[in-house]
Order: sequence, then C-alpha cells, then structure tokens
Amino acid sequence: MPTFTTYDGSELTATVLGAPAEPVVVLAGGPLQSPRYLGNLGRLDAHRELVMLELPHRRVDRLVGDVEAVRKHLGRETVDVIAHSGGASLAMLYAAAHPDRIGKLALITPSARAVDIPPTPAEVQASHERRAHEPWYAEARAAMDAWDAGTETPQQRQLAKALVYGRWDDAAQAHAAAEDETTTPNAHLIYYADGAFDPDATRAGLGKVAGDVLVLVGGADPVTPVRVGVELGELFPNAQVVVQPGAGHFPWVDDPVWFAGRVSRFLTAR
Repeated sequence: MPTFTTYDGSELTATVLGAPAEPVVVLAGGPLQSPRYLGNLGRLDAHRELVMLELPHRRVDRLVGDVEAVRKHLGRETVDVIAHSGGASLAMLYAAAHPDRIGKLALITPSARAVDIPPTPAEVQASHERRAHEPWYAEARAAMDAWDAGTETPQQRQLAKALVYGRWDDAAQAHAAAEDETTTPNAHLIYYADGAFDPDATRAGLGKVAGDVLVLVGGADPVTPVRVGVELGELFPNAQVVVQPGAGHFPWVDDPVWFAGRVSRFLTAR
C-alpha cells in the first residue's frame, strides 16, 4: 500500500488497483469510509489504475490539501478524479479550489451538500414507493423507519439497505452486509462539522472548471435523485449528466458492466 506525504507532514495511504496505467484518484463516500466498499468499481481497474485514497479523519474542507498532495506525488499537471456519494463533496471543494488541476471528474451518485442541493422528502418518498411491488418492501420500509428513529436491530439495518440498491439480489445483499465493516464511527460529525461548506463560493469555483465532468446518477436512487444530479451538472461549464437505468446508490453493484463501460468511455474520451 503506497504512502504519500501530505501538506502537514503526515502520511496518507492508498490502495492501488489495476495494472500500471494512467492513474485516477478515487474518493470514497460514507463519509470517511474505507474505499474497500468500492471494490474495483465493476472492474474499472481493467481500464485505469485506481488510486483509492484512505481519507484522513478531517473536516471535508481540510482534506482538499490532501488531494492536492496526491496530485503532486503522482507528478500530474492535472488529475482525473472519481468520487462517490459523500466523496463528491470533497471532489467539488477540490475542483473549486483548483479548477485548473481537474482533467476529468466523475461524480458517482454524488452528495451535493457542498453546493446546497439537497433531495426533498417528497423525492425520497417517491423513490421508495416505486419499490412497493417488491416482496421485501413493507419490511424494508419498517426497518428504515426504525433506523431513522435509532431503534433498529442489526437485521433491520441490513434489510433497510434494500431501498438504496437498484435490485436486492445476492450481490447487493453481500455488499450491504460487508459495508458496515468499512465505516468510521462519528464520521458525519467529523467530515461535516460546522464551517465545512461555503456553497456560494464553491458554486463560483465550479463555474471555472475547464475539465470534463460526468455526473452519474441512478434511476432508482433515493439518496441522489435525478433532479439533484441535473442541477449539479448545471454548475459546471462542461458537464454531462447520465442516468444509469434501474441503478441505486451503488451503481457498480447493480450493473457492473454498464457502469464500468460508461465511466471508462468518459475517462478515455478526448
């Protein structure tokens, strides 16, 4: 596992997947989740070298310098970045602070907290209700309600996750079961601590990003509804918004071939 010296002299670590090739820095969500839950992003490592950064436990805006340290370590004038969910908040802060350092930026089912574009309760509710035909739906909704109330059992916590996958098959259930092992306690309190965001300044910075941007959202994702992705894409000069049909919040799990193919085409297009 390679290490990088960051701006304050401490060390960062990363997992590198794939044969030596043009690198892309991968920022996990969670927040502050180990990138192990990303796997190899649907075998995207067959196309690019994935530098999967283990994020230090800092407030998100204080991680921008860590991403810049990785770019310098890689010896790149510009860097390609893939960011999932909460990792997109960091990616956007980095892009806004260093708009000339972005080569390609792929935001995967991104959180848009950094620019204050939240999902509405009605959007989340509608996304859930579109799954009402599923045999597990009633139990999953009850489990999600218990989770929201902080009274869930481990079994309910697992079942509630069915609502954020495009399909609740064996692959999704195995991914959901393993995900808790990669979480960071109190991560939200660290990453999203008061003062982390200045949405107006970030929006202004994103308007200066010259590199190409992909916003990939899942058609069945209650966490990042399609409308959020569309509004986010409008903040960049050169962005495309793509909806992966039937995918939830972890699109590389729902359809790895579709996902890796689409992201790979974006990263290699010139």
